[in-house]
Amino acid sequence: MRSPARTGTSMALGAMVLVQLGLAASVGLLDRIGPEGAAWLRLSWAGVILLVLVRPRLRSFTRSALLSTVALGVVTAGITILFMGAVARLPLGTASALEFLGPLGVAIARGRRGTKVWPALAAVGVVLLTEPWHGGINLVGVAYALAAAVCWAAYILLTQRVGDGVPGLQGLAVSMPVAALVATLVAGPSVLGTMTGDLLLAGLGLAILLPVVPFALEMLALRRLTTAAFGTLMSLEPAFALLIGLVVLGQVPGWAPLAGVAFVVAAGVGAERTGARPATEPQHPAAEPAAEPAAEPAAEPDAGREPVPAAC
Repeated sequence: MRSPARTGTSMALGAMVLVQLGLAASVGLLDRIGPEGAAWLRLSWAGVILLVLVRPRLRSFTRSALLSTVALGVVTAGITILFMGAVARLPLGTASALEFLGPLGVAIARGRRGTKVWPALAAVGVVLLTEPWHGGINLVGVAYALAAAVCWAAYILLTQRVGDGVPGLQGLAVSMPVAALVATLVAGPSVLGTMTGDLLLAGLGLAILLPVVPFALEMLALRRLTTAAFGTLMSLEPAFALLIGLVVLGQVPGWAPLAGVAFVVAAGVGAERTGARPATEPQHPAAEPAAEPAAEPAAEPDAGREPVPAAC
């Protein structure tokens, strides 16, 4: 039987692969409607798909769970839109390195003493992978990337909370339409007039690849992993980006990115082995019937012993 940590790690890895494949498939869409338009189209279709398939029952949500789910939708839109704003102003490697400060911060803050070495290894690997020293710095772009990092950290924490408090994918089926509404308010007016039938169809297929399936896998993974382990595992995403860029786009990496892959793989293996969430606390002992104490043989009258006091 597979351990929860291994199952959660497999889900997180699958989500990362799909995210990178979805980004690679978005290249043509980005050229036609821009990064904000592509983000809006993905989120809008994802919200519709999840509403139709899952049909969430809001009456089953507690007030706290519903508020957390709405907050998750807001930060989901924030990650997508803010990161696109950063990429428009910064080299992709620089933007990625800055955005990863979000999950890395979660991994360091929430990790136990013996597990904090994995985020440190991951941080070195991400810097080597993204090589941020190759690009110029735009302060507005840096602000966008850091804001996306904050949203990503909040996304990890909120996804685990919603996943624990709401059964199945009910939480995701509410948070994604909220993200779509936020994206519509921000980017919708500028792209609605440019929509065509083929763009809508392409957006539908892309939404399934990114974000519907990856976000569902991430929610399921965070039911099995600590937030520290999940944040560390996210460092593997640049490695997947490098591999898919090589295979799909023909981008050949240098020695520094290859060394970075080695660091993040080592960190990912360490996180997988030490990142299982603690088991649920057992039921209160009083709920279980107490075993009858075994009868002791009666003491002999001449034994001369003091009577044994009853156990408290």
